[in-house]
Amino acid sequence: MALTEPVALYTAEQSRAVDHCAITGHELPGTLLMARAARAAFRELLRRWPSPSLVQVLAGPGNNGGDGLLLALLADGRGIKTRILLVDGEPRSDDAQRAMQRVRAAGLRVEPFTADALLAEGVLVDAMLGTGIEGPPRAAYGAAIDAVNTCELPVLALDVPSGLNADTGAGGAQVVRAVITVSFITGKRGLYTGMGPDCAGERVLDDLEVPGAAYAAAGEAVELLRLAQARAVLPPLAPSTHKGHLGRCLLIGGERGMGGAVLLAAEAALRCGVGLLRVATREEHVGPLLTRTPEAMATAVRGYSDLQALLPWADTLIVGPGLGQEPWGEQMLSAALACGKPMLLDADALNLLAGQGSGDASWTLPPDCIITPHPGEAARLLGVDPAAVQADRFAAADALLAHGPGAVIVKGHGSLVVTPDSTAICASGNPGMASGGMGDVLSGIAGALLAQGLTPAAAARLGCALHGEAADLAARERGQRTLLASDLAPRLGALLS
Repeated sequence: MALTEPVALYTAEQSRAVDHCAITGHELPGTLLMARAARAAFRELLRRWPSPSLVQVLAGPGNNGGDGLLLALLADGRGIKTRILLVDGEPRSDDAQRAMQRVRAAGLRVEPFTADALLAEGVLVDAMLGTGIEGPPRAAYGAAIDAVNTCELPVLALDVPSGLNADTGAGGAQVVRAVITVSFITGKRGLYTGMGPDCAGERVLDDLEVPGAAYAAAGEAVELLRLAQARAVLPPLAPSTHKGHLGRCLLIGGERGMGGAVLLAAEAALRCGVGLLRVATREEHVGPLLTRTPEAMATAVRGYSDLQALLPWADTLIVGPGLGQEPWGEQMLSAALACGKPMLLDADALNLLAGQGSGDASWTLPPDCIITPHPGEAARLLGVDPAAVQADRFAAADALLAHGPGAVIVKGHGSLVVTPDSTAICASGNPGMASGGMGDVLSGIAGALLAQGLTPAAAARLGCALHGEAADLAARERGQRTLLASDLAPRLGALLS
């Protein structure tokens, strides 16, 4: 068995295709894969809890339950007190039935699950549903999930915590909260976005020694985006490089009372290597901005005509940080959209764009644009409820991309980066980023990369990875709870060097 770090992430259907190919095309019987899965999970159980007083396995009737049955056999063979609790009856799949035969031949006790069945000791193993759920769990599973989550025992989940949608990372109140989740053969994309990171705990993947050729059966996968790969598109600086080679970016925003947003975006853009940065903002923000970032140029703009005079200078635009939704912001956005230059749109630029469609999602953008909505902004752009976005973040990102931009970043837990050619989930980031100004920093990062000649897709991918890594680096030094958006910019240089 081989522990691997996921690079590609798959849906449940894709995972089943890989399993089928391994069984039928590579002579790996299902019973062998089930035995390997049980060994992999048991190994991780002992790594985390070397001497459990009791292992209680909640087993469903499918192959996920079969994995749990064989894990119980291994625990019993080590002399660990073991209980098997059946949720939703006896095994129904052929391989799970064979596993049950082995359990009964070994004399292990098998009991039906009841609401008061769990003992208050040891480790729980969630082998109920795995990847097989769509929608809320049925009553039998819901009762078991509630019991698991209220008993305050550590939980090891097999493949996917029960109740979590393996494809979308969505789930309701009834999702198992695991300390560790061991996935088999394929990384499941729902573990890395939405509720997945909260519910899965530590995520471990074992490929069960399935040959690489079997993965071709899955088709195109989602990439787990990491900085090292995303950074490869950024060319080294030639000795003769000068500021004119690194782009001229015009940052537009900072309505009265929101000058901090453009300041954060400006500092991030400068730290990411843009050659020249000009900020078009309200007059009262010019002085503070130049005090904090003297490398930037700042121009006070009163309305549409003032901004029009600046647009010919710029190669690219960043529009939205602190823009507001009053007439001034509307004029700034209108002038920016009319100029036809590559741009990044964020924050109130997106809210104003959604308003132009009068709620019918009729807006369009050219392919040299990047948009970076959070779920609420995405919902307004699509004319749907935010809950619909969170229920399937992948579908929402695809729907946004259909309106024309070259890249969409749907921010949040496991940010998605979707382009016409790829979908990726950002592997970095932490809960400390749930604070004001973080999105402005992302705008500055990705906008600076766009100004340096990267495509919208490359700028969005690298920008998202840099943003998350900088936040993780800052959180390790300062802690997550006290993390500020301004903590990120000083860490960007080391990550880009």
